Amino acid sequence: MWTSGRMSNAKSWLGLGMSLYFWGLMDLTTTVLSGTPTPPGKLEALLSDKPQSHSRTKRSWVWNQFFVLEEYTGTDPLYVGKLHSDMDRGDGSIKYILSGEGAGVVFTIDDTTGDIHAIQRLDREERAQYTLRAQALDRRTGRPMEPESEFIIKIQDINDNEPKFLDGPYVATVPEMSPVGTSVIQVTATDADDPTYGNSARVVYSILQGQPYFSVDSKTGVIRTALMNMDREAKEYYEVIIQAKDMGGQLGGLAGTTTVNITLLDVNDNPPRFPQKHYQMSVLESAPVSSTVGRVFAKDLDEGINAEMKYTIVDGDGADAFDINTDPNFQVGIITVKKPLSFESKKSYTLKVEGANPHLEMRFLNLGPFQDTTTVHISVEDVDEPPIFQPGFYFVEVPEDVAIGTTIQIISAKDPDVTNNSIRYSIDRSSDPGRFFYVDITTGALMTARPLDREEFSWHNITVLAMEMNNPSQVGSVSVTIKVLDVNDNAPEFPRFYEAFVCENAKAGQLIQTVSAVDQDDPHSGQHFYYSLAPEAANNPNFTVRDNQDNTARILTRRSGFRQQEQSVFHLPILIADSGQPVLSSTGTLTIQVCSCDDFGHVLSCSPEAYMLPVSLSRGALIAILACIFVLLDPWTRESLGFLVPVFKHPPAIPGMSIRWRRGSLSAKQGINYKWPLKKLAPWRNFQPGCSYFYLWKMSTL
Repeated sequence: MWTSGRMSNAKSWLGLGMSLYFWGLMDLTTTVLSGTPTPPGKLEALLSDKPQSHSRTKRSWVWNQFFVLEEYTGTDPLYVGKLHSDMDRGDGSIKYILSGEGAGVVFTIDDTTGDIHAIQRLDREERAQYTLRAQALDRRTGRPMEPESEFIIKIQDINDNEPKFLDGPYVATVPEMSPVGTSVIQVTATDADDPTYGNSARVVYSILQGQPYFSVDSKTGVIRTALMNMDREAKEYYEVIIQAKDMGGQLGGLAGTTTVNITLLDVNDNPPRFPQKHYQMSVLESAPVSSTVGRVFAKDLDEGINAEMKYTIVDGDGADAFDINTDPNFQVGIITVKKPLSFESKKSYTLKVEGANPHLEMRFLNLGPFQDTTTVHISVEDVDEPPIFQPGFYFVEVPEDVAIGTTIQIISAKDPDVTNNSIRYSIDRSSDPGRFFYVDITTGALMTARPLDREEFSWHNITVLAMEMNNPSQVGSVSVTIKVLDVNDNAPEFPRFYEAFVCENAKAGQLIQTVSAVDQDDPHSGQHFYYSLAPEAANNPNFTVRDNQDNTARILTRRSGFRQQEQSVFHLPILIADSGQPVLSSTGTLTIQVCSCDDFGHVLSCSPEAYMLPVSLSRGALIAILACIFVLLDPWTRESLGFLVPVFKHPPAIPGMSIRWRRGSLSAKQGINYKWPLKKLAPWRNFQPGCSYFYLWKMSTL
């Protein structure tokens, strides 16, 4: 039967001071690993202390659970305990073997005595227990004398770890002026010792630095405000040191500390105040609108949104002349010019300016009012200003037939300064390069210097200058726009050369031409022209003019029977009159040629010389003409190609050819396999006397 225990050992007691162990008896059973049955006498001896009616076999092991303190610092191995088999008679025949976790490395066993020692320093925080197995063998045969069984060595905790703040140092914020007891942050310390054994891991919190402003809950580690009316403007940053001590805070406990940096957040608890109750500023009267005059500043001890300002002009005689805006970056009030200033009109202004916080907190209203006012005096300084025109723009209408030297406008300017210097006028010549106008140097009378022509320049834009005599550098200017009004000084006329033709077979009343006219004038009621034959042609027997009442006219024949041989060209004078005052007119000539035409009115010839051409052509002449054309044509592309052929009044006798004018075709009689339809595309216009006339024809294969 196995037994386990702790035997006295002087060295172990001196090194350890004490060794704890715990006897734990388990069921015993008589099991022989070798299979040899236990002698009846032996079994009885083991069970003699118990009634026979309840007898049962028991294991030969007596099981123990060992305890050993961690962090042993002695030089000798630490005695843990002793294993013993009841089969061991002390003669060294039993050999003890240890196996399992840490066997041979952390723990060793004396194979003769069964004494167990720890040969390494033990740390419960690294490993809390070890499970090992023990076995008794016959030293001579190596056979098990006892069944193998497990036992546990537990590491006994000692207070060797101080509490630690794993998340430290801490940073926290809390609004200023917070009530006492306002939670700021919770800190937590961790102790690696065994929380189930004694007070080694029971932590208590306390504050070492930061009183009387803050306190800490000893159990939870919650930091709270401990002082009323903590003012950020007085002190903004606090460094609080918190201690965590184990052993419930008792003497001898281990402690750890952490730092908590606490910042007071701003609240709007300070009203703005102007450090200056009176400001004195000045501005030139020539300062442009929106230019800066000066700045005012209301100081606010708060920051951020709580220090934002809004400046307004609440009173004073300058509210219409000046404006104030807030600079969002520096929270200053910028006073600017709102409208043009005049030293001669008003020399000084007074403003009452208010600066106020736009964002208020109701619980601090009793600390207000959260606005303040200041007075601003602004002096307007005089400057030498250029002359000013009244009005600032001139528009003049003048007829184009105005006489040279006529005054069309009086230009007026004056010196706005108190001195009221004399003015001299002139025209900026770059604005009047044609020198159509001039201005009287003293009176400012604007007059014409050249004749005006609306048809040449209908608008003039000039600049008149006004200069102070005592200070020529002070020059003012004004724009003068002059519109030249139209008068009826241009007669209507034909827009181009008109040429028409009349067929010999024309009938009386036939339209031969429509004409129109143009007039450079631009009357208010619009243009209206009247057409008639000129007085010298009023009784013209050949042609007449019909006014269409739409600024056009038709030219009609009065008779028929025109003959080129009798008269080939007519010149018809036409009188064109406008509706202006006075009425102006001109005479235009229409040139009319007499032409021979076909039955459809298509012109064939307008030259009387066609009658003098030979009546017939030789075969050689015709072949020469056609050969010249065919040389230029590819045999495979002769279809649909155009060429020019002469046109005669009467078909000539061409050997081998016949011309059918009405059908418009040219056919071959002998040896030519082509047919040329004669399709007139367009006649040449603007015939010149003595020239032959040609038409463009189209040729195609037969």
